[in-house]
Amino acid sequence: MSTEFRHIVRLLGRDLDGTKKVAFALTNIKGINLRLADAILKKANIPQEKRLGFLSEAEARRIEETVINLQNQDLPVWLFNRRKDPETGEDVHLTTSDLDLQIKADIERMKAIKSWRGYRHAYGLKVRGQRTRTTGRKGRSVGVRKRRG
Repeated sequence: MSTEFRHIVRLLGRDLDGTKKVAFALTNIKGINLRLADAILKKANIPQEKRLGFLSEAEARRIEETVINLQNQDLPVWLFNRRKDPETGEDVHLTTSDLDLQIKADIERMKAIKSWRGYRHAYGLKVRGQRTRTTGRKGRSVGVRKRRG
């Protein structure tokens, strides 16, 4: 067991900064926020104030196993990012590329059933009720006339 410091640590397919504290370094993984990172460290029995570069291989493996099996860790379901999944009905937590692929599939499903949100996504408009009269414009500005010579 070496206590050698590593500047770059590979976890869940991401290169993370070894100089950061473990919880803050875990937030660089897509799908993990600071509150979930704290819960992961408590379940994996790793001190909060430890730097990521000083983790042993066994501790890094424990973190990876905890993240992969989050549903079996007896965590509150409000920490998960996909509750009541439409296909399975289960509470799951997705990370990395799985999260990106699932979001794309959800948008495609909304487009296929022709929901209002799907329509807004398809036409590149704002989806969540924001105003569009003056903001969210792409391309040439509207309402501004150039002076003629």
